[in-house]
Amino acid sequence: MAYQVKAGAEAYRLEGNNGYGVLLIHGFTGAPGELRPLADYLHALGYTVLGVRLPGHGTCIEDLEQTTADDWYAEAAKGMEKLIQEFGENVYVAGLSMGGLLTMRTAASFKVKAAAILSAPVFLPDKRLPFYPILKFFIRYLPKSKKNYGDMMKYNLSYDKMPTKPLGSLFKMMDKCKAQYMGKIKCPVIVLQSTVEHTVVPKSAQYIYDHVGSKTEEKKLIWLHKSGHIISLDVERELAFKEIADFFASFA
Repeated sequence: MAYQVKAGAEAYRLEGNNGYGVLLIHGFTGAPGELRPLADYLHALGYTVLGVRLPGHGTCIEDLEQTTADDWYAEAAKGMEKLIQEFGENVYVAGLSMGGLLTMRTAASFKVKAAAILSAPVFLPDKRLPFYPILKFFIRYLPKSKKNYGDMMKYNLSYDKMPTKPLGSLFKMMDKCKAQYMGKIKCPVIVLQSTVEHTVVPKSAQYIYDHVGSKTEEKKLIWLHKSGHIISLDVERELAFKEIADFFASFA
């Protein structure tokens, strides 16, 4: 069944003029819009920005139930391939939350200039997590808390619930990031993480920083102290955007 994409949840492409392309990857249950403020910031600096919409997202939760991590990665890889066809090696990738996991897999699989990983989950606070893959047989959806990001809420079109069926696939991707993808990443990497959010255990960021295969002088870890999980919509977003842009520019 083909599901209709909600208004505002579409993929987008912003044409730049500096000869560089950036792939942006949103998070689980989210939509491309949650990274649109970052896209606009980078576009204003001349980058061509492609914000992909991952399968099952931006439509309805029943659509997401039928997808897996391989489906999500396939869409991210397709976006990266498009940018490489146009810009060659002059491409970057950035992702939020699950999109950060997909960013790691993308950076491990393609030759990119640099990668930005925002709020990526390596450790999660919920003690019930080991049981989630079997919850799909008993509980179809789990409730989600949704922070109010004020006037930036217009960009937050995430689902209000989380389907349990895809969680096993998501957790396997987390494990693969730790066991396979991180060590294969050789490009420069900037990791951004809030110390006060509740979706991801903050030590995830330190783990990523410590285990990616990038050279020490080509890694950077930025801690934010006032933001929720969706850094790109919260009060420190401009600081985060500048850090990412400056990092990308230093490896242009």
